[in-house]
Amino acid sequence: MVVKIEPRPEPSKVMQYLSPLIAAVLMLISGLIIFSLLGKNPAEAFHAFFVEPVNDLYGIGELLIKASPLMLIGTGLAVGFRASIWNIGAEGQLAVGAIFGGYFAIIFNDSNGLFILPLMIAVGAVGGMLWASIPALLKTVFNANEILVTLMLNYVAVLLLALLVHGPLRDPNGYGFPQSVLFGDAAILPVLVEGTRLHLGVFLAFGGVIAGWVFLQKSFTGYQMRVAGLAQKAATYAGFKYKKLIWIGLLTGGLTAGIAGVLEIAGPIGQLLPSVSPGYGYAAIIVAFVGRLHPGGIFLSSLLMALLYLGGESGQMNLDLPSAVTGIFQGLLLFYLLAADFLIHYRMRLNRSRLEVN
Repeated sequence: MVVKIEPRPEPSKVMQYLSPLIAAVLMLISGLIIFSLLGKNPAEAFHAFFVEPVNDLYGIGELLIKASPLMLIGTGLAVGFRASIWNIGAEGQLAVGAIFGGYFAIIFNDSNGLFILPLMIAVGAVGGMLWASIPALLKTVFNANEILVTLMLNYVAVLLLALLVHGPLRDPNGYGFPQSVLFGDAAILPVLVEGTRLHLGVFLAFGGVIAGWVFLQKSFTGYQMRVAGLAQKAATYAGFKYKKLIWIGLLTGGLTAGIAGVLEIAGPIGQLLPSVSPGYGYAAIIVAFVGRLHPGGIFLSSLLMALLYLGGESGQMNLDLPSAVTGIFQGLLLFYLLAADFLIHYRMRLNRSRLEVN
């Protein structure tokens, strides 16, 4: 008996849109099984993981705060992913954006100028783009694999951030702790709802999603990105400059990741630390694919991913669950999505073979 895999003549359009929902449901079912194996009551664990974190106004604010960098980075990555430009370096680009923005916050720490926060966001975006320009240059000049280059640069950027907060940017009055000085009020995003930590950066992220939708769906360059992703040779034959699209795809991801880094240090953190991200750059890759590389879908999937982060924290405090549970849920979500996509585009048939002896 041989299993034969063959492409479906016409993949179901409906199932392509439903597959993220199917993946989410399967993830939840698997979660209930995992909770049972860990000796937890599934109903109580489900409530603590998925309901309790957002059962009040403060929790909803936390959900939006955690979803903001995910939707912003996911939208930027989707621009490159649409053209089959695989930027895996958002985590490093976020760290470099935080370094650039945080440096200016430290320089103007005693100033109350209104220009400080916009300047931090601008230089953070530039920092992320500069870091993303390294793989773009290596890809277009030397045909280096952008997956490996962007991935390796993540480690360089995160270690560079740690080096700076242990050395030149460390708070001299911080009792030796690896952290910068606390930013001044002018470098902190204003809180929008009293009693929560919901800040202005959430609406900046919303604006980034809208801008991404306009770019991908309404601009000619966005059309070129989509065509190049579907058929690169056809795009080249049509006169589209693929090297230009590589730069656009990588720099867009770097721009959004750099801004996300600034929103983190100017929002919930308020200073530079050895680590300013719990893995948003990697989680945003899952967010982009669960959202079907569409800004609207990315918005919804970022909320789900943010809920997983909050649920993991709630599970640790209320159920004594390990911190790895969050990563397990994220991995299950991506696994089921890939499995669903595979079954949508391919089908498996059992062929019975008979051995004949002459």
